[in-house]
Formats: sequence, C-alpha cells, structure tokens
Amino acid sequence: MVSSHDYFKDKRNNNVKIYINGKFYKRNEAKISVFDSSVLLGDGVWDSLRYQDNKFIFLKEHLDRLYKDAKLIDLKIHLSRKKLSEALSKIIKINKMKTDVHLRIIVSRGIKSTPYQSPKVTISKPTIIIIPEYKKPDIKVYKKGLKLVTVNIIRGPINVQNPQINSLSKLNCILACIEANKKNADEALMFDIKGNIATNNSTHFFFVKNNTVFTSTGKYCVTGITRQKIIDLCKKNKIKVREKNFKLNEVLNANEAFCTGSFAGIVPVNQINKKKYSLNKNPITKELTNLYNNLFK
Repeated sequence: MVSSHDYFKDKRNNNVKIYINGKFYKRNEAKISVFDSSVLLGDGVWDSLRYQDNKFIFLKEHLDRLYKDAKLIDLKIHLSRKKLSEALSKIIKINKMKTDVHLRIIVSRGIKSTPYQSPKVTISKPTIIIIPEYKKPDIKVYKKGLKLVTVNIIRGPINVQNPQINSLSKLNCILACIEANKKNADEALMFDIKGNIATNNSTHFFFVKNNTVFTSTGKYCVTGITRQKIIDLCKKNKIKVREKNFKLNEVLNANEAFCTGSFAGIVPVNQINKKKYSLNKNPITKELTNLYNNLFK
C-alpha cells in the first residue's frame, strides 16, 4: 500500500531541534507534561505547512486556519501571528533548513492541575509545539496513485464535533484509516451525515466528469488550503468546477479522481472500491498538477 504522506526517509531528522514553548530541544529530548491537555484529552488544534526553496508555502493561509480553529474551540493562542511566524523562521534557521521541509504546529489548551475536561483546571498558557522535518514526498505515490475505499465511519455533524476544525481529536479519522487499511486500501473515503461523499480521512477528494471538476461543499471536511488553491486554479484557468453534494454512484461513474493535501499536493486516484481509473487518461488531473506546481516557481 501507498499513502499520500509517504516520504523519503532522511537521517538529518535524527538531529533536528524541536520548538516547545519558546525553547528548542533535540528530537529525542523533546517532551511535554503528562498533564498537558493534548495528552489527557486531545484538546487543541494543529496545522502543517511546507518550507520550500527558502520560503514558507501559503504561510498566511495556514496561520489563518490555525487561529480560526483555535477560536472555534475557545482557545486563545497567546502568541500573535507575528510572534508565531518569527518562531517558525527561527526554527528553520536553527536547523539550517533550506527546502523539502514539513512543519507541524501543535497548540494544546495547556497543562491541567488534574485529569479533567473543564478548561477551568488549566493552569498554564497554551502549549505550542513546532516539529520541523525533512520530508520529501515519495514519487511512487504519484506514479501508482491511491486506492480508496468507502468506510462506515462518517464525518459527523457540526454540533457533535465540528469536522471543519483541524483538532487534535482525530479519532473518527483514525478509525476510518484503520478500516480502510483492513480493506487493503490506502485511504478512507468518508460519507457525511446525509450519505454524501465528504472527504478522505487525511486528504480532500475531487473527481472529474465530462471535463468538470467536482468536490464537496466543504461543510463536513477540514478547511482545506490546497483544496481551495485547486478550486481557485480551476476558475482562473477556465476549468469548470463545482462544489456540491454528491453520492457514491456519481464518483464511480467519473473519468478521473484525485486527492489534495498540504504535504503531497495533488495525488491521483487509481481505484475506489472496485472501480479502477486509468492514470494514463487523466488530463485534467495532470493539468491541475502542473498549474499547482507552478505556484512555487
């Protein structure tokens, strides 16, 4: 099996410094309290972005999403965007990184006085962690494509756990991933509460039919930055694109399908359930891949 997050292993990662609350630690010495909200409850938000050719990719959009998600769970990030940006730049400088870097930003509600849900027992400022790694996508995933399978685990309603938030509580996505793996698939294609296709467990989903690109309304998936870039590229380059609700049968009658994410960009799909797609006959996927890659040149 392959994954949209497959990468070439890099020995340099053994020695990277990791940021925790303003200090920098060796990878094997980076630790947080067992009373941290992230450990006790998965209480917090996260984001990830790339650093390519000496610059952050879509930094503003990623910070917008991080601060938006934090606000939605009533978590106030005590660092301003400017200060967090400076921390990102500092960790790149300390690690002497130039390109092919992937960074994960984690913000938990902070340390608690006792294992309990209520924010009232939080006794510290939010915990902020930045993990930088040398991660270059494995080109095999682009050549082979992803095999997706529909699963029983769904993307829930906003008033249960808002699926638009990139929260640390990812249990439903983890369970969807496990179910997909047991079915010998690379990722899970998840439904929403009304039986429409919503998204994958870790990437966003698109399909192409009659030279039109389709994706979900976005109501039941994490706010996708790469997803939005693809939608914008379609509009700018006169490629028909529609955000709508759709059922599985529409997908199985599609000409092409692909997934998007901040790490791997655009990854073609070679199979959904028993339906196979030819990677030699996906012109719109290839065109959008070229247009997306050109954004970084």
